Amino acid sequence: MALLLYHLGRWSVRHRGAVLVSWMLVAVAVFGVARLAGHGGTDSMRIPGVESQRAYDLLGRQFPASAGESAELVFAAPAGTLTAPIRQPVVAAALADVAHQARVAAVGALQLSPDARIGVAEVTYDAPGHVVDRAALPALEATAARARAAGVILELSGGVARSGEQPGASGHEAYGLVAAVVVLLFAFGSVVAMGLPIGTALVGLATGIGVIGVATTVVDVPSVGTTLAAMIGLGVGIDYALVIVTRHREYLHAGMTVEESAGRALATAGASVLFAGLTVMIAMAGLAIAGIPFVTAMGVLAGVMVLVMVAVSMTLLPALLGYVGARVDALRPPLPQARDHEAAWARVGTRITRRPVPYLVGSLAVLGALAAPTLGLRLGTTDAGSAPRSQTTRRAFDLMTRGFGAGANGPLLVVLDGAVTPAVTQRVREAVGADPDVLTLPPIDVSADGRAALLTVVPRSGPAADATTHLVHRLRARVLPATLAGTGVRSSTGGETASYVDLADHVGARLPVFIEAVVGLSFLLLAMVFRSLLIPLKAALMNVLSIAAAYGVVVAVFQWGWGASLIGLHATGPVVPFIPMFMFAILFGLSMDYEVFLLSRMRETYLATGDNQTAVVHALSTTARVITSAALIMISVFGSFVLGDDPTIKMAGLGLAVAVLVDATVVRVVLVPAATALLGRSNWWLPAWLDRLLPHLEVDGDTSLPAPQYADSVLSPVAQPVTAQR
Repeated sequence: MALLLYHLGRWSVRHRGAVLVSWMLVAVAVFGVARLAGHGGTDSMRIPGVESQRAYDLLGRQFPASAGESAELVFAAPAGTLTAPIRQPVVAAALADVAHQARVAAVGALQLSPDARIGVAEVTYDAPGHVVDRAALPALEATAARARAAGVILELSGGVARSGEQPGASGHEAYGLVAAVVVLLFAFGSVVAMGLPIGTALVGLATGIGVIGVATTVVDVPSVGTTLAAMIGLGVGIDYALVIVTRHREYLHAGMTVEESAGRALATAGASVLFAGLTVMIAMAGLAIAGIPFVTAMGVLAGVMVLVMVAVSMTLLPALLGYVGARVDALRPPLPQARDHEAAWARVGTRITRRPVPYLVGSLAVLGALAAPTLGLRLGTTDAGSAPRSQTTRRAFDLMTRGFGAGANGPLLVVLDGAVTPAVTQRVREAVGADPDVLTLPPIDVSADGRAALLTVVPRSGPAADATTHLVHRLRARVLPATLAGTGVRSSTGGETASYVDLADHVGARLPVFIEAVVGLSFLLLAMVFRSLLIPLKAALMNVLSIAAAYGVVVAVFQWGWGASLIGLHATGPVVPFIPMFMFAILFGLSMDYEVFLLSRMRETYLATGDNQTAVVHALSTTARVITSAALIMISVFGSFVLGDDPTIKMAGLGLAVAVLVDATVVRVVLVPAATALLGRSNWWLPAWLDRLLPHLEVDGDTSLPAPQYADSVLSPVAQPVTAQR
C-alpha cells in the first residue's frame, strides 16, 4: 500500500494539470446536476417493524386523504377575537385561498380556542412531503402575508412549513473556516502552505455536497443529513490535508525533490489518512445496525463525503504541491512563531512519565466528571419550541400552546383495524379519555367500510415531554390492549410524536450493539497495526471515555439547560435519537487518527531504543503540535455549526467539538502518555500465536520505499545543513 501511494503521489505531481482540471470538472458537474435536480432531502421517517409505521401504513390504506403531507394554519387576533366581524372575512378568505392551491386535498374546519382568540385549520395534501413541500410553501407564505396585512396573524406549522426551515448553509460556517485559516497560519507560518488544506477541502466539500444532492433524488435522506455530512467533510478534509502537507514540508526541508517529497508524504502521512478515512467510512456504514433506513442513508452519505475528502487529499493535494513546488513556505506573515515547541512538549512528556499515576488519576477524574450526566441521557424529539422565535413554526407552536395546550402541537393518532362497531369506538374513547395525561379527544373518524377508525389524542404535555412518552407507552401496553381484548380489533398508535418515541426506543436498543461493534473493530485494527494487546484495549477504553464525556456535555446543555443561552438554545429537551450513534461513528474515526499518529511514533522509537519512557517523550514532542493544530481546526469547524438555528445541528456540532477537545488534550496529551508510561514494556506484548494469526497492517511505510532522491536546487535555507550531512 505504501508503494502504491508513493507512486500515486508522484504521478499526481507529474500530471498535475490533468488532475486539477479533472477535479474541477467533476465538482462543477455533480454540483450542477444536484442544483438542477433540486430535491434536497425529505424528513419522512420510515422505521420498519415499529407500531407507528404500522399505523401510518394503515392510515394510508384506509384514510388516504390523511396520509399525504400536511400543514397547519394557525390564526390569532392581535386584539379581540377571530369571530369579530372585521376578522371573520379575513380568515374565511385565507381558508378559501389555500383550498384552491395546488395539490391541496382538503382544508379542515377552523377550530377555535375557548377564548376565540386563536384558531387552527389543518391542510391536507394529496402527496407526500418530498413531492409537495417546495411547491406548496410559497403559496402558503403568500396567503399568510395577505392575512397579516389585513389585520390577522397567520403562522404556519406542519411538514410544509418545516421544509422552509430545513438546516442548510447558515453562513456561520465561515467562522470555522476563518478560525482554521488562523490555526494553519500559526502552524505553518506560510500563506501558501495554509491555502493548500483550505483549497482542497473546499473542492472536496463542493464535490461531496453535489454527490449527496444527486443521491437525495433516489433515496430518502433527512434534510439535516446534508448539513451533518458537510460539517464532517469540512473538518476531516482540512485535517487530512494538514497532516500530508506537514510531512511534505519535512521531506522538502530534508532536501528531497518536490515529486519525491509528495510521493513519500502520501506513502507515510497519506497512509495514516487513508487508514483514518476508511475507519470513519466503516463506522458510518455501521449505522445500518440501527435498522432504520434514513439513519443508514445518512451514514452512507456521510461516508461518501469522507471518501471524497480522502480522494481529494490523495490526488488533488499532491497536484497542488507540484504547482507550488519549493515555494510551499512562501508568503510568511509577521506572526509570532514558537521557538522550540518540540522541547516544550518534551518537558511535558518528561513530567508525565516521571509521575504517571497523578496524571492518570487526574485525567480520569476529569473525564468521569464530564461523562457523569450521560447517566441521565434521554432520547426523544425536539419540537418547534426549541426553534428561534424568528421562525414561523416556533410562533405557531407558541400560539397553539396558548390556545389549545402544548399537546396540540403533537397529537397522537390511534388507528383501529378490524370490525369497528359503535360499541368498540365508545369503549376506546372512554378508556383513552380517562387517562390523566389526555387533554382532549376529537370525534372518532370511521372508514366507509367500517373496518378501520381513527382517533386523535391530544396529550396534556408537549411532544418532547417525558409525560407524553409515558402516555404513548401506557396506551400501547395497557390501555388499548385491555380495552380491545376479545373484540378482534387491533390498535396502532402513530403520529409524528409516536414515531419519535419509536425511534428513540429503537436506537436506544441498538446503540449498545453499535458501540460494541465499533469498539471491537477498533481493537482489531489497532492490534494489527501495533502488534499489541494492551495498546488496543487501552485505546478502546479511552475512546469510550472521551465520547462519554461528549455525551455528558450534550446532556448537561440540551437536557438540563446548563449554558444553553450561551449557544442560543431557546428550550431544553431530549437528545435527538440518531445523534449519539452519529457522534460515536465520527469520533471513532477521528480518535483513531490521533491514536495512530501518536502511537506509531511511540512504537517506532521503542523498537529503535527499547526504552518505553523515551518512546513516550519523543512521540509526544514530535506529534503534539500537529495533533493540537488538527484538533483546533476540528473544534473551530464543528463549533461554528453551533451558531446556527437548528437544535439538531447545534447538538451535533457541540458534541463533536467537545469530544475532539477532550480527545486531543486530556486523552492524547495526558492520559495516553501516562498510561503508556505506567504499563512499561507490557504495552508492546503480543502472544506469539496471536502474532502469527493477525495480519500485518502498516500505516507508515517509509522504510519500504525506494531510496529518496534529493535536489539541492529546491531547498530552503533550513534544509541546506541537512543535505550537506547526507
